[in-house]
Amino acid sequence: MTDTILRAGVVGWPVEHSKSPVLHGYWLKRYNIAGTYQAIPLPQDKFETGIRKLAKQGYRGVNITIPHKETMLAMADSVTDRAAMIGAANTVFFHSDGSIGVDNTDGYGFIRNLYQNAPVWDPKAGPALVLGAGGASRAVIAALLEAGAPTIRLANRTRLRAEMLAEHFGARVEVVDWNRASDAMDGAMTIVNTTSLGMQGQPDLHVHFAAAPKAALVTDIVYTPLVTPFLAKAAEQGLETVDGLGMLLHQAVPGFEIWFGTTPEVDEGLRKAVLA
Repeated sequence: MTDTILRAGVVGWPVEHSKSPVLHGYWLKRYNIAGTYQAIPLPQDKFETGIRKLAKQGYRGVNITIPHKETMLAMADSVTDRAAMIGAANTVFFHSDGSIGVDNTDGYGFIRNLYQNAPVWDPKAGPALVLGAGGASRAVIAALLEAGAPTIRLANRTRLRAEMLAEHFGARVEVVDWNRASDAMDGAMTIVNTTSLGMQGQPDLHVHFAAAPKAALVTDIVYTPLVTPFLAKAAEQGLETVDGLGMLLHQAVPGFEIWFGTTPEVDEGLRKAVLA
């Protein structure tokens, strides 16, 4: 234990639902670190002043959740390449000189989750199909492109939004109609749901997996429920599936490492603690 209490937290509005305090709290206890990690509610009209106040109060940094990810990116003094490409920030570092740096680790968490839970998965094996064109989709697309996916098929209920994302990322992203999403699984080796459909309290995502290759990997960034109807349908077709909880766990690693000085491990003990 050290004499200095290291402080970090998660900022959002609302933020009470966040599992990040449990996640980071587990690591703080496991690695015997004198630190705290708190949920910090900040409405939009108080966000910027609130963030700067946290920096002056000695916080090492914070995670950012909805609806502040784009605002945080705009007010930062330094931005990583991946945060700039995604267009949002979820991890903030308060530097000793008073400057604020930001990163986006959502895509990192997405990829690490797949590598951990589907060790033979190869993003270069064939096209990916991404369902949804919101903020999470941007992080997933950026990560898949960086990992070597040859092309990405993108389907969204509002086609214009998908077309805007495709223009942002370039020629390797092609838009398919939402009502042709099931057909677009033909040849797709990685199939991802980034929408909220299938989340507890939301309607189901109505797709079928008949066209998907037998070797395709299917994943959902939703983790409540852990096995979404989307994943259940894929499993019924004999496809390998990975749930979305690991994305949450892995995206937290880079921030914890810098704020608290220890590289934490994502393991079954952590999963159980967060699920409990």
